[in-house]
This record gives sequence, C-alpha cells and structure tokens, in this order.
Amino acid sequence: MSDYTPPLKDMLFILEHIAGAGDLASLDRFSESFDAAMVEPVLEEVGRFMAEVVAPTNVDGDTIMTKWVDGDVITPDSFKAAYTQYVATEFGSIPFDPTYGGGGFPWVIGVAIQELMTSANMAFSLCPLLTQGAIDAVEHHADDDLKNAYLPKMLTGQWSGTMNLSEPQAGSDVGAVATKAEPVGDGSYKITGQKIWITYGEHDMAENIVHLVLARTPGAPPGTKGITMFLVPKFMLDADGKPGEKNDVSCVSIEHKLGIHGSPTCVLSFGDNGGAIGWPVGDEFTGMRNMFTMMNNARLSVGLQGLAISERAYQLALDYAIERKQGTAIGAERGVQSPIIEHADVRRMLMTQRSWIDAMRCLIYTNAATIDRSKGLSGEEAEHEREMADLLIPLSKSLCTDLGNELTSIAVQIFGGMGYVEETGAVQHYRDIRIGAIYEGTNGIQAADLVGRKLPMRGGGVVLDHLASLDVKAKELAGLDGMSVFASNLENAVASARSATSWLLENGSTDINAALAGSSPYLRMLGTVVCGGLMADLAMKADLSDDTDFAEAKKVSARFFGEQILPTASGLHGAVTAGADDLFALSAKQLA
Repeated sequence: MSDYTPPLKDMLFILEHIAGAGDLASLDRFSESFDAAMVEPVLEEVGRFMAEVVAPTNVDGDTIMTKWVDGDVITPDSFKAAYTQYVATEFGSIPFDPTYGGGGFPWVIGVAIQELMTSANMAFSLCPLLTQGAIDAVEHHADDDLKNAYLPKMLTGQWSGTMNLSEPQAGSDVGAVATKAEPVGDGSYKITGQKIWITYGEHDMAENIVHLVLARTPGAPPGTKGITMFLVPKFMLDADGKPGEKNDVSCVSIEHKLGIHGSPTCVLSFGDNGGAIGWPVGDEFTGMRNMFTMMNNARLSVGLQGLAISERAYQLALDYAIERKQGTAIGAERGVQSPIIEHADVRRMLMTQRSWIDAMRCLIYTNAATIDRSKGLSGEEAEHEREMADLLIPLSKSLCTDLGNELTSIAVQIFGGMGYVEETGAVQHYRDIRIGAIYEGTNGIQAADLVGRKLPMRGGGVVLDHLASLDVKAKELAGLDGMSVFASNLENAVASARSATSWLLENGSTDINAALAGSSPYLRMLGTVVCGGLMADLAMKADLSDDTDFAEAKKVSARFFGEQILPTASGLHGAVTAGADDLFALSAKQLA
C-alpha cells in the first residue's frame, strides 16, 4: 500500500491563484494575525505530521475499529497516541479567534489543513472536524461565560465537540425532534431524550466531550420553530474549570458501518438518571438557525472529504499503475509486459481522477475563501460574497461527495481484481467515502436546497450573474493557445445551464415537484459548469508557476476537463426540464 504524500504544490497554487487566499491578509479581520508568507511553512509542517503520524493509523481504524464496552467506546491505541500528538501541535486552533487561543488565520487555511488530515485518515479526522463545527456554533451564539469556559480547550482539541440533531423518529425531518429541556431555575436545564448518528459522541481520546443538543423547552411551538440549542458536557466543570462529575449522558450503543470503522457513530441517551445538565446556546427557539452555523461549516467539510479521499485513492492507483505490468502497450516491444499506465484506458481513468481532483480543490477552496471574504468585507461586497458562499455550499457538498464515490470506484477499477481485495487498501477508500453523500443532509436534500432556496436568491440573479461572468471567461480562454475547444465547450455549457436555470425559475414556483424532480441533475449540471469556469482560471493562470512541468500538467488537466468532462453538463438539460410526470406515473405496486 502506498504512503500518503501531501499534494502541497497543488494546494498552495490553488490557494494563491484560484482562491486568492493571500489577498485575505489585507482585510482588517485578518490583518493582525494572518501573514500570507506563513501559509507554506504551516502547511508543510501540517502535511509532514499528517503523513508521518496520522496516515499510518488509517488501516488500524478500518481493521481494529472502535469498540463499545459497557457504555465506553474504545478507539485503537494508535488513534489515542496520534490524537495526543495532534492536541500538542494546536493545529486545530489555527483558523479560530485569537481571543480564545486561536491563530486567527482565514477559514480557507483551516480547510486546507482539514484536507491533509482527511486524506491521512478520514475516520480519525471526523473528531476534529465535528469539534471545529461545534466551536463555530459556540463562538457565534453562546454567551461569554460559555465561550470562556469551553472554547480554549475545544480549540486545542483537548475537549472535542459533537452535533446532536437526529432522533429515531427525526432524521432529516429535524422538526420532529422530541428531546426535552426543563429549566432548573439557575439558568441551566435538564435534558432528557435520545439522539442517534452522533459522530464521536463517546470516545477515549479527549478529556471532555461538548455536546450541542437540539431540544424543546416547555410550551415550545411545534416544528423547527420550537427548537433550542443546548451545550451539554460529558463531564461537568469543577470550580477550577476542569472536568469533574460525570453528566447524565450515556452511550447505549455504536453502529456497525460500511466504512469509517475507526469513527464511533453513537446512540446517546440523555437523562436516564434525572436529566443531563445543559445550558442554552443562543436565545430560546433559535436552535435550528444556530445549528445551521455548524451544519454549513460541516457541509463544506464533508464536500472536502470527497476531494481528500479521491486524492488518497488516486495516489494509490497511480503508484499501482506505474508498478503493475500487464499486456503489451501499443508501440512497446512485442512480448514484453508494459506497466498498465501505458494503456489508453488506464490513462483515461487516471486523467479523469486527476482533472476532477483539480476541479474539486478549486471549488472547495474558493467556497471557503468566499466565506472568509463575506466576513471580512462590508456592504455590497460582503453581500456578494455571502451570496456566492451560499450558492457554492450545496455544490461543494454534493458534487464533491458524489465524485468521491465515482473516483474511488475508478481507483478500485485501476487495481483490477486486486482492487477488490482488502489488503491493497483501495477498497477502504471506496467504503469510507460512501457516507459523504448521506450525512450532513443527503445530496438530494442539498439539491432541493439549491433549487428551493439558493436559485431564487435575487430572483435567480445570483446564478445568472455568475453564468454571465463565465461567458466572459470563455472569451478570455479562447485566446489561450490550445484552449479553443475548451472555450467553445464552456460557452455551450453555460448556455445550457442558463436555459435550465430559466426553466426552473419559470416552472418551479408553480410546480414544486417539477423543480424537485430536476434538482439533482441541475446540481450536477451547475456544479460541473462552475468547475469549468474554475478550470478555465487554472489554465489561464498555470504559467504563474515557476515550474514549467507543473504549469504544463495543470494546462493539460484543465484542457481534459474542458474537452472531455464539461460537455456532460449539457447532456443533463433534458433531465432538469423533464418535469415530474414520469417519476409519479407508476404506483408503488407497479414499481415492485
């Protein structure tokens, strides 16, 4: 099995020239704490740590797994050792507020750090990922007492965090949450209920676990309008602010899953012995809105998982394709076996992986940078960045996790029969990433969000304005040597996306099912077109690299995308505009 090699040159180039991360240092929000010159040494050190310390634990997580023993969750020994070292590095604090011990770097740098950790070990990375989402929610919505008590240790990772939404009867339908919160009289509440699908809800790596729990107070209105968020620690804090008496929270089981075996997915019970003590995060009945702070953070991070695991699987498949000899390639000496990388179909698979990975990295990093700019700018400029961040979130989450499934499957295919064998490692990545399209809002929900909430922004103006900017980009690209076909394809794809967008705007308000029926193909179409624009940027800026081989590789990757992947977007137009009649033409009995 191949070791993990952090793709630092790719990451740094896209951060600087596509996402514009270095320019963020000029914004007041980051000017005092962020030095763009520090990005490269920071990522080099993080990459070294993830490759040397975290990546070797990946197989342990898959084979040793986490175990549930009488309410305790036991992680592999290598996980505990790696986590202790991770906490000591304080890498997790880099993109957070210096007030609580953070480094004050932009979120896009935090996302790059997440990529390195996720590629090294996705199951391990979920603990810091959920913690960072919880930090974001507490920082934005909690009172100062809670912030001061919990954030410093959460930033380092000494204390981890969780998100508690789902219940047995309330999965995607969060409005059906039934967990109760009864006021004690001193500002705290007693929480009673059960939560499911809680990632790292119980484990033995952190000193404390900070649960963010959605619950209903007495007399709360039904649905999502009656939900409040509470902070419920595993251990109550003593007079010195240290973990003391155990709270009334227990792990009653963990799930046995297809992948990410090293990450415990817990069923938590709150209040079996009178009530777990918790404190409100934000005002009463603002829980759903406040949780979305955490969920949007997490959705971008889940999209990143599609990129990170595709990168790891690609590296594995590329190494195998170089080493594995089978058959004689066209033009090679007869009777002499060639490395399979010399066969055209294997090259096609590798280029599909390589090109989409470049596109995903451009998309994810650009999305993160728009979030940073939306917080660092003001007025119309900030509003424009907020609109783009909101539009890109469902694209990043859904497109990249769908591609994670597809590209890790291609990696297994490159291995051939050996890819189907566990020992080669290829199939673990295929199993691990399958959850990405499901959790943090299924990709179907993301598509519904795209057509139901994001497309109507400014009457469709956000999407249509961006498509207009891609028309300009296509004309610029046409002047670049070797890119005329890409430029023409981009223009055609934009025209198809504009037509599909107009159809949804015209028909979606009067026939919601018609819009929902076309939502998933529309997300794939729009995501592919947006990536086409980003890959055009990559082609036009490749020569900014002082490495001619690197620059040429990026141009070829961009051209492959523009000529062989981008045309698929126009082919989705019919599915977007078909309406819902055929989807509902057969009864459930007829579908049997």
